[in-house]
Amino acid sequence: MRFCHLGPPGTFGESAAFAWAPDAEFLPVQSHAAVVAAVDGGAADAGVLAIENSIEGSVSETLDLLIHDTGLALAGEVIVPVEHCLIARELGGRVDIVYSHPQALAQCRKYLERELPAARVEATLSTVAGVERALGEPAAAAIGSARAAARFSAQVLARGIQDRADNVTRFVIVARHDAEPTGRDKTSLAFKTAHDRPGTLVDVLAELASRGLNLTKIESRPSRGALGVYVFLLDLEGHRRHPAVAQALERLSDKTSWLKVFGSYPRAPA
Repeated sequence: MRFCHLGPPGTFGESAAFAWAPDAEFLPVQSHAAVVAAVDGGAADAGVLAIENSIEGSVSETLDLLIHDTGLALAGEVIVPVEHCLIARELGGRVDIVYSHPQALAQCRKYLERELPAARVEATLSTVAGVERALGEPAAAAIGSARAAARFSAQVLARGIQDRADNVTRFVIVARHDAEPTGRDKTSLAFKTAHDRPGTLVDVLAELASRGLNLTKIESRPSRGALGVYVFLLDLEGHRRHPAVAQALERLSDKTSWLKVFGSYPRAPA
């Protein structure tokens, strides 16, 4: 199995990929869009995308890819504990700039404000790319994993610098098909409703509530069309083939102006 993830090796995306498919052949790429392109184009059988962090919330890049740019299905999810480290090429040096992925920088905002208030922060394509860049510059550091530091024989200046110790990131598996029912499943979907009359969102939610379907997540994203028109995203308990879910999805097709079911897949252990 060829499995694509945000690279280089040492990223949390690679950790998620290994947790899902430890025996796979891993294909690291430079962006989440490249993960989708690799699976879409057949270079990989599946891929993993960061979709939600317990501190920073949803990863908008991933949501927009799923909504607008691919017909791939969601086939699974993985929850990865995230411990961020401040990494540099030597101990005791000055830190004038900190490199990392935007999500990592945001997850460590309090530490940076408290410990390095004068340091400039600069985003990179991945945490590992940030480590690589910091090691090539004086007075530079990066935020990344202890695994990334070990890979480059770098120094860990501080551990556990994320804003909360219980920081986790949820990753989703993208593939050409979603998963078979397991009895403990989740279905993810997106939809738009008419925005020129009241109650259209309530009508959608009522269809789910009337069938006892529990929502585990609801949010919205700009539609990329007219200002004020949004795409709503839902995760609900149950597989799309379960009668109650199937009936609800059939009714939603009549109550929405656009509906996209990303897929059904096993829920990750809490």
